[in-house]
Formats: sequence, structure tokens, C-alpha cells
Amino acid sequence: MTAVTRFAPSPTGELHLGSAYSARIAWQRARQPAGTFLVRIEDIDIRRCRREYETAILADLRWLGLAWDGEVRRQSDHFADYGHVMDQLDARRLVYPCFCTRADIAASTSAPHAAEMGPDGPLYPGTCRHLSNGERHRRLDAGIEHCMRFDCARAAEQAGPYSFFDEALGRIAGQPGLMGDFVIARKDTPTSYHLSVTVDDHLQGITLVTRGLDLLPSTHVHALLQNLLGYAAPQYAHHRLLTDATGRRFAKRDRDLTIRALRDSGKTPAEVFEMIDGWSCAAPAKA
Repeated sequence: MTAVTRFAPSPTGELHLGSAYSARIAWQRARQPAGTFLVRIEDIDIRRCRREYETAILADLRWLGLAWDGEVRRQSDHFADYGHVMDQLDARRLVYPCFCTRADIAASTSAPHAAEMGPDGPLYPGTCRHLSNGERHRRLDAGIEHCMRFDCARAAEQAGPYSFFDEALGRIAGQPGLMGDFVIARKDTPTSYHLSVTVDDHLQGITLVTRGLDLLPSTHVHALLQNLLGYAAPQYAHHRLLTDATGRRFAKRDRDLTIRALRDSGKTPAEVFEMIDGWSCAAPAKA
């Protein structure tokens, strides 16, 4: 069976060795046998994303020989798609407005044992989930700033037991509450990573998602959304992260290890991939 894979960078910086490593994995899986390799620009964070970074990332992929198929999908061009799905979730009472400020949340989760812990720290305690409809409408009518959160408990009830499949880890039982009631939309960003990725993978017909082990917790949320929305579930291949000898992962802050910097230093694409292969063999096998 041929695979439809994707590489989906956020244009908040230049392509670095770790991202090139991930892109090549997706590209290789699509080419063996001949499948489809798509590129998607995840630029929903309009405050941090820059079009010049997008241009540079695409240029670096071309230089590396990681040619993609079809047109590049830019998420900021498709907010209507995510809004349509948000309406579906809202109709099923799976989202709710949250009026808590960052200070409110910090105060409610700072006390010992005050909040359940998730992969990224304390989970939102669900304060606004318990507001009455009357109180919600009063605050909305007053124009109080808010975001929209996903009601993971109600979602778990509607979805029932679910799972997803990872090539290395096998069948994994979904944990709907792993990320808590995460933010699914904001005033300045009418979607979230979790929502837009799930919708895009469905619309683009992705059959194999290759990405780092650090995103394994997110897959529990994405598989839940797929279940609720009736989407076909792709297969997953979570790969270990590319790290240096100390176990520190490469990031956009490593300016000297961006593909652009390596190009400017005279490296060839073959030499860059030799560096990547050396790091991947030496790196500890951990997220």
C-alpha cells in the first residue's frame, strides 16, 4: 500500500538539522514504494510566523532534494475549514468558552495537588466548564475576553473507547484526558494545533503520519477528534528526536546548524545528510 505522508513545519524560524531529519523520514516513506509526499505550512500563530521563514524553508527543502507533490497547503488560508469543524463540535457541546486569565489559571494550579499534571505541566482545572449557560451568555454579552476549550470528559463519553496504531509501539489505547481541556481556539487564532492538524490530515488524505516522539501525547487528542468527526485514522510512526551527544534536541535556536547556515558554509546536501545520519546514530533513543 502506498503512503501519503506530510512534512508540516511552522515558519517561526529557519529549517534546522532536526527538522530536515524529520522531513527526510516522511519523504523516504512516501518514495518507498512510490507514494505522495506533501508539504504543509502550519502558520496559524500569526504573531510568530513569518512569510520569509516559509520561503526559506521551502528553498532549503528543494536544495536538499526533498521534492514534494502538489501544492503547498498554508493553514492560514483555510481558517474557514477549521471554523466549520468548530461549529460541529459546538453543536455537540464539546467546546465551551473559558474566561480565565493566565493569572487565574496560575493561581488555581499553584497549590500542592491543586491540579492534575499532563505532559506539558498542570492541566486546566475546568473552572469555566462548570459555569451555567446564563452566566456564560452574560459574560459573552459583556464582551469579556475568552478562548474556547475542548471538553475532554464529554468527548470521552461521546467517543467511547478508542485507539491508534504506531508502527513501533503497536496498538495504543487512547487517553482522552491526557491533555485536559486544551484551548481549541482563540480570538486572534480561530483554531489550535490539535484541531487544524486533525482536519488537514483528513482533508489531505494522509495515511501515514511520521513525527517525533515528543508529539506522541498529542496523538491521543488527534485520534479522539478523528473518532468524534468520523475521519479515517492514519497510521503513525513516531520517530526519536535528533539530539546531540548530550541528549539535547536540535532547535531553531541553533543558528549554526540551520540548513541555510550549512549551505552558506559550503556544505553539499550529501554532506548535510551525512551529518544527520551521524547524529541519528549517536543520539540516545529517547524523546
